[in-house]
Amino acid sequence: MKFLILLGILAVAAAQEATYNSRYDNIDVEEILKSDRLFKNYFNCLIDAGPCSPEGTDLKKYLPDALETGCSKCTEKQRDTGNKVISWLIENRPEEWTSLKNKYDPDNKLTNRYPELAAKAGISL
Repeated sequence: MKFLILLGILAVAAAQEATYNSRYDNIDVEEILKSDRLFKNYFNCLIDAGPCSPEGTDLKKYLPDALETGCSKCTEKQRDTGNKVISWLIENRPEEWTSLKNKYDPDNKLTNRYPELAAKAGISL
């Protein structure tokens, strides 16, 4: 679930003491999800198949930490955005979802660690 929450947080940036930087929290995630070009750019960045935007670079940089810590440094906005993106990926881009899971959680240990959080967020794994 750690992966699930953070993957969708396209707004995550450099870490601060208590939370990740919120400077990207106002990115229009709906626009990214509706645009094949934008979505593909972020996706390719995350799977090391293409260049990264500054936002993508930050997401990719802090994703492992967020996964390991259960997104404990995420802001509420980042968690909400993450939940929205995860649900969208599972429903609309299952192949890309599987690729991302294979890269960031190949043994399903992170996904299996947080089933209650997924259910609470309305995410069906």
